[in-house]
This record gives sequence, C-alpha cells and structure tokens, in this order.
Amino acid sequence: MGSKTPKQFLELQGLPLLAHTLRAFESAQSVSAVVVVAPAADLPFCQHDIVDRHGFKKVLKLVPGGEERQDSVRHGVEGVDERHDVIIVHDAVRPFLTPVMIDEVVALARRHRAAIVAIPMRDTVKRVGESGLIEGTVDRQRLWLAQTPQAFERALLQEAHRKAYLDSYRATDDAQWVERLGIPVAIVEGSSENIKVTRPEDLAMGEAILAARQVVKREA
Repeated sequence: MGSKTPKQFLELQGLPLLAHTLRAFESAQSVSAVVVVAPAADLPFCQHDIVDRHGFKKVLKLVPGGEERQDSVRHGVEGVDERHDVIIVHDAVRPFLTPVMIDEVVALARRHRAAIVAIPMRDTVKRVGESGLIEGTVDRQRLWLAQTPQAFERALLQEAHRKAYLDSYRATDDAQWVERLGIPVAIVEGSSENIKVTRPEDLAMGEAILAARQVVKREA
C-alpha cells in the first residue's frame, strides 16, 4: 500500500477498514461473538480506538497474531470458546461483506460442515510457461475465486489447523486445509464488491462502493 499504517487501519469515509468489517459482523444474526486477531503491538489500539470507540459489543476477545496468516488464524481459532459450534474466518481488509453474506455461509456450514463465499471466474484464463508465452487456455466453467468469510464446524477447523501445523503444511486459505482432510466444502456465491483492499486504487474503489450503497439506502 506504500503506507506506514497497517492496511486494516487505513480509513474509508473516516472509519478504519477493520471498523467497517466489524460492523457487518455486529449486524449478522448468526454471529454471537467475535475474536479479533492482530499484531501484539496493535492490540491496545484495536481495543480502545476501534472496539470501545465504536461500541462493538460482540468483540469478546483480542489475541495476538503469528508470523503468517495461517498462524494468526490458528491463534484465533484457539481463542474461540468451545460452546460455539461454527467458526467464521474473515480477512479484516475485506470490509464490504454484508450481514446476509455472513448468515448464508454460516447456514451452509451447518448443513455441510464447511462453506466459503466465492465468485465464478468470468475472465478468460491463460496458462503461461516460464518463457512468458501462453501454453493454453484453461476452461473457466468450473473455476471460482475464493473469498472470505469462510465458515466451518469448530471441531473440523481445529483438526484441520492441528494437522497442518504438525505437517508444516502451508496454504492460502482455510478451505484448503479442510479439503486436505477429504471434507467437501460448499460454495455461497459472493459479490464482486467483496474486494480485498491490497493496493492504493482499492481504497478509491472502496469509496465508490460505499457511496453507491448509501445512494441505494436513501432511495429505498
């Protein structure tokens, strides 16, 4: 991002991305508790400047993250009380998810043990060799782009992380660890608005998404 401020604390319409994300979970009917995972040095800021300032009642615990994403998720999973039967994993820098999206992926996870939000691939996909030349065109009919939130039966996600840790197996999302156990993962169709803010231009796109949503609310 070219900024000294961690991405999750960059602002859209005067609110940190993390605050926008937590608003959706605060409004989701299927969510009763939230665990925020962040670098240890940022936990006081998360608590006082985001959770307390904006009154997020469902945030019950903040835990320090790890070296990589999956280490942080594992820490968060370990921080979930055993009375909760489903765990949702979400990237703080995807602030445009909706409460409906959360509730749908949780409902599907209760039926299938594991579910993720994803969108179908719409662009033509090329397979490129080391020479930089196209080797072929990939059939996109059955290709989907994974997003978060992703929801899993608590015991299943714990087992997936435990096995990945013991085997030193690295992956880019939680569904991949669950797939490795031989468990099928269901799909909830997401939205192209559910972008992950990783580049400066994503902030401009985010402002446009929020502005468009506000117009829809006024018209409704």
